[in-house]
Amino acid sequence: MARPSLSTVTELLKPITWFPPMWAFSCGVVASAQSFSANWGLICLGLVLTGPLVCASSQAVNDWFDRHVDAINEPNRPIPSGRMPGRWGLYIAVLWTVLSLIWAWGLGTWGFWACALGLLFAWAYSAPPFRLKLNGWWGNTACALSYEGLAWVTGGAVMLGGALPHVESLLLALLYSVGAHGIMTLNDFKAIEGDKQMGVRSLPVQLGPLGAAQAACVIMLVPQLVVVGLLVSWSQPWHAAGVLALVLAQLPLMLSFVRQPIDKALMLSAFGVPLYVSGMMVSAWALHFLHQVSA
Repeated sequence: MARPSLSTVTELLKPITWFPPMWAFSCGVVASAQSFSANWGLICLGLVLTGPLVCASSQAVNDWFDRHVDAINEPNRPIPSGRMPGRWGLYIAVLWTVLSLIWAWGLGTWGFWACALGLLFAWAYSAPPFRLKLNGWWGNTACALSYEGLAWVTGGAVMLGGALPHVESLLLALLYSVGAHGIMTLNDFKAIEGDKQMGVRSLPVQLGPLGAAQAACVIMLVPQLVVVGLLVSWSQPWHAAGVLALVLAQLPLMLSFVRQPIDKALMLSAFGVPLYVSGMMVSAWALHFLHQVSA
C-alpha cells in the first residue's frame, strides 16, 4: 500500500488549529497562581498534549469521517485529493489517539482522564453513531468545551497537583467555552453548500447566513460581558477594563460580518478571535493576582 508523505500527514493534523487549546491550557496555568518555574515540566507536557496530540487527533478523526463532505467543500484536502491513500487517514487518527493517552499519563490522574474526555468528544463529534457535528448546536458545543473549557480546567488542575481549580477559574472556563460556540460557527460559513448536500445541519444551514451570523456574535459577546462584570465584582477593575476594551474592538468587525456573513466570516475569525482569546489571558492574569493576594 502506498504511504502518505510527511508533509501530507502534517497537513492532515492541521498545526494551525493547535493554538486554541494550547492557549486555553496556558490560561488555566496562569489562573492557578502557581509557580511557573517550579512546574515548567508539567506545563510543557500539557502544551504538547493539548495541541500536537489531542487537537491533532481530533483533526485526523474529523478529516477521515468528513472525507465525503470535503470532496465537495475542500477537494484538495489530503484524503479526498488522494494524497492520503487507502485507510491511512483512519490509521493516523487511531495512532494519534493512542499516543495522546500514553502521553497523558505524565500529567497524573486528572491529566489522563481530561485527555480521555477530550478524545471522547473528538470521536463523538465526527464519528458515527453520534456524529455530533450533524447538528451545529451540539457539535459546536462539544468543540467549544474541549478546545476552551476542558483545556483551561486541565491547565489549572495540573498546576494544583490534581485538585479542582478555584471556582472563579471554573466560571471563566465555562463562560469562554460558551463564547467559543460562536467562534466555531464562523468556520461553518465556508461549507454551507456541501453541508446542505450531506445533511450537516450547521447553524448557517439551520438559521441561514444572516441568522447564524447574528447568533454567533451574540454568543461571543454575552459571556465576555459577564466576565467583565465578574472581574469588577472580584475587585479587578483594571483587568475588567482591559477585557471590555477588547470586546469593544470586536464590535466593528462583528457589524461588518453581520452585513456580509459569507464574505466577512474569515475576517472576523482572523481579526476578531485574537481579541477574544486575548481577553481570556487578561482575565486569567486577573485570577492570578487575585489568588496570590488572597494566599
